[in-house]
Amino acid sequence: MESFEEIADEEVPKEPRIYVSQSLRRLTREILATKTQNCFTQTKRTEITMIQIAFSIGLDSIWRFPYLCHRNGGGSFILVYFFMLLLFGIPLLYIEMIMEQWLRVDNVRIWKQLVPWLGGIGYASIMVCILVSLYNSVIIVWSLSYLSHSFDHPLPWNECPLVKNINVTDLSCLRTVSHQYFWYHTTLSASGHIEEGVKALVLHLTLGIFAAWFLLFLIMITGLKVSIPMLIFSVFLLYILLLCLFIRSLFLEGAIASLRRMVTIELSAWASLDLWRQAGSHVLYSLGLGMGTIINLSSCKTGGSNYAQVASLMALVNLVTSLLATSIIFIVLGFWAATSGHACVEKGVSKLMKLIDDGVLPQDAKPPENILLQPPLDYLDWISNLPRHLQDQVIRFSPSCSIKAQKEKFMEGPGLAFAAFSQVVSLFPASSLWAILFFLTLAVTELSTLIRILEGIVVPFQNSIFRNYPQLLSGTTDSHPSENPALLPPVPRSPPISRARSTPDPALHIHLSVAKPASALAVVCLGGFLGSFVFTSRPGSYIMSLFDDRLVPLTLITIVAFQNVALAWIYGAKRFREEISSELGHFLWSFFTFLLCYMTLPGLLALLIICLIQLYQRVPPYYIAWNSSVSTHFTSGGTSRTTLPLNALKSHCPKRCPWPPSSTSHGLSTAW
Repeated sequence: MESFEEIADEEVPKEPRIYVSQSLRRLTREILATKTQNCFTQTKRTEITMIQIAFSIGLDSIWRFPYLCHRNGGGSFILVYFFMLLLFGIPLLYIEMIMEQWLRVDNVRIWKQLVPWLGGIGYASIMVCILVSLYNSVIIVWSLSYLSHSFDHPLPWNECPLVKNINVTDLSCLRTVSHQYFWYHTTLSASGHIEEGVKALVLHLTLGIFAAWFLLFLIMITGLKVSIPMLIFSVFLLYILLLCLFIRSLFLEGAIASLRRMVTIELSAWASLDLWRQAGSHVLYSLGLGMGTIINLSSCKTGGSNYAQVASLMALVNLVTSLLATSIIFIVLGFWAATSGHACVEKGVSKLMKLIDDGVLPQDAKPPENILLQPPLDYLDWISNLPRHLQDQVIRFSPSCSIKAQKEKFMEGPGLAFAAFSQVVSLFPASSLWAILFFLTLAVTELSTLIRILEGIVVPFQNSIFRNYPQLLSGTTDSHPSENPALLPPVPRSPPISRARSTPDPALHIHLSVAKPASALAVVCLGGFLGSFVFTSRPGSYIMSLFDDRLVPLTLITIVAFQNVALAWIYGAKRFREEISSELGHFLWSFFTFLLCYMTLPGLLALLIICLIQLYQRVPPYYIAWNSSVSTHFTSGGTSRTTLPLNALKSHCPKRCPWPPSSTSHGLSTAW
């Protein structure tokens, strides 16, 4: 007699149990795939956000914003910059992020797809990336130069170098701070004017340019990728170092007064068109607008709808970093001003007397008894009348301060940040270690920024060539066909449609990590290396300042204005909003159309008009030059605050020289 269990087993069919098991497996696989995809999407989104933040910080916050703020009066520039950041900086960054995720094509093809007869906007962006990459590579070399000198003990910029192999005594180091002297003489070997041309290259800068571009080539050709922990570490390490430098600088003499001067707002400064031009152009430059770096950032859809939050976060991080670096530099400038003139003479005399008492210096090096009652320049006269061997020793042991009385304007230009930061790191115990950490972090940050800029050049260039000439892909790295759109079967072209597609043709985009033939990257990096030669010459820093202050800002403003016109009035702001809303799954806020048409566009057009007005001003543009000419008298260490023709300028150090130079200006620098 069969048991009840056996009868039940015979009556119950086995197939449904198998069917349920297969359904559970399929459901489990789907859930697992969904979780994996969500995890990948979230990781990719975080990585892109960190790349954008690192790019924004490295492009301008450490060296460009501080010297523009210093040039334009501190608080007045900060307030105008903040106003323009809200007016069109964050909105335009938000729009570029949406366009990146909407069409997912490079910067050239996105404008050909939206407004075909304005496709040249993308090529203009590539041109800007080329210009910015050329002189940003020199900033990496400057960081590497300071890094190489950071291994010396004591740090070489803390004291005046011993004068050798010249027939007359060079007292220019005593007329300024040694950190500024080190910047112009050791780092740049700067000439006195731009007319010297590029015939004299600085050897260590040229070797540094070669090393920088070769390193960039290796990173890009091997497809090295920076992981999220490395990105987070690099960003936070920079912040930790800046905070440490800021805290240490607060203990310097005159720190509070310097910070108060930094936030002081002068309403009269707002009448300067140059202030509005520089603040507005810096908003575009700092966020990478108009360069295509945001649009070229991702080759896959990361999803998400928090683009406004990411754009605001980028702008906030950029602003905080800029203000932190600027605070340090203003404090250092105030410290230099507080220790100049009579204070510097007192410090120098006290140090000389101590060295004489210790037997380091002979009694002949003793200053006159009434030297402290005389003007500071008389102290330099006394040094110049000493025997040559005593002059060298006195200069060598002189403190790092300026004998000539100064205010806050010691120097201007991109080198201001390097001179100021080198002062702060030298105040720490184990200063060499701090200098190594800071300048290494600065070099890595600039290097990662330059990689993003180069991808804005290479990615559209490769996509255009490989789409038209797929046989060139034989030099690409091996990959699975599903990972390489170029290795997939040819996709038939769809008939032209009147509106942009939310899902673009996969043949339109080839990511750099997939198609990277060595020949294309070699041509780009070799061209960048040769093009950067002009900035490694003795007047190279002056040429770099003219590029950074005149050429690149005007080009950026023009490109972004054309982009806004094309998107708002040609393609149509309402049409753009509807298609973006269908892509995101929800409507954008109703204020978006008004913002795009009636706020960002008028602001950009006003900025462009200001730039054009500046081109027709009678006052010529100027550059900050270092006059190191040696005569029978002293070379000076002051800063000229007036813009005069070159034949009316005295030998200021640094001085403002008009551009283009006058044909009658050769050999007209006179002694102070």
